[in-house]
Amino acid sequence: MAPHIYHAERLDHFMARVNAEYYAETPFLSDFITAPEISQVFGELLGAWAITVWQGMGSPAKIILAEAGPGRGTLMADALRVITCQAPAMAQALSVHLVEISPRLRQVQAEILQPYTQPVWHKHVEDIPAGSMILLANEFLDALPVRQFIQTSTGWHEHYVANKTLELIACPPPTLPDSRVLEPNTVVEVCEQAQHIVRGLAHRFTHSPGVALFIDYGHNTSSTGDSLQALRHARPTHPLQAEEGEADLTTHVDFTALLAVAREGEAATYGTENQGDFLQHLGIMERTEQLARNAAPQDAAMLRSAANRLVAPDKMGHLFKVMALASPSLPTPPGFTKGPVA
Repeated sequence: MAPHIYHAERLDHFMARVNAEYYAETPFLSDFITAPEISQVFGELLGAWAITVWQGMGSPAKIILAEAGPGRGTLMADALRVITCQAPAMAQALSVHLVEISPRLRQVQAEILQPYTQPVWHKHVEDIPAGSMILLANEFLDALPVRQFIQTSTGWHEHYVANKTLELIACPPPTLPDSRVLEPNTVVEVCEQAQHIVRGLAHRFTHSPGVALFIDYGHNTSSTGDSLQALRHARPTHPLQAEEGEADLTTHVDFTALLAVAREGEAATYGTENQGDFLQHLGIMERTEQLARNAAPQDAAMLRSAANRLVAPDKMGHLFKVMALASPSLPTPPGFTKGPVA
């Protein structure tokens, strides 16, 4: 017999709780490795990207450089090293704000950023204070909780978690920001938290200069289907079967929905671009070769291998997508081959 509804937990609530426990208890990068940890060039390129964006804003005397989901702080440290060397005026103008809820990771971030700055931490993107802002977010959206809906012959239902299995509970039809066709008996994922963040940024950027860059794995079509996945001890595991707090739960980011939300908020939107194309437009191979020429042969090989991992279509190059939203008056951000999407 299916559990009573009051003993079941909505999927997004389950994901939020499990991931909060996971990030509070598990050492970062014990189960996965992110692009900034693969190659220092990744963060360096985003530092140079931020310089160009700041200049496109008219080089304001005060600029917030923010990161959502900064991990160990490696990306921000690499970016600040480039900004300090190449744009000292921007280094003087900026204040660093990090969106991070883990006390353990905040301590690690403070240590790695100590040579450059004392960051200000926030629990939510919307807590970042007013002012001109550049926001970076790499592998942030994928860990945000999603709701899962499915249309059956008896109407719409939503996935709840009970006794480590999924249960279907009747519900109203989901509200989607884009015009996709909803197929019967197919899971539709809705990330309300991601939409809330993007909606807030779009509103902010219509009143104050700003650009937000999101890099994550996901799809740029009106896809449907169950993408919930989990890693436990660096290996895939059933998302509902691992002990709570021992697995990192993620889903594929629905970029189509998020871009639609941003455009509805009257922000200029860019992308998506494949990560490989984006990084090559920014000069990843040239910078890698520059470092490799001055490195020992073994280190040079590692640098080239890391760059290939980030851009190769059969590795991270096509799986990861890049999108940006910005104030409508600002120029197209670097790395995007087309102007804003109408």
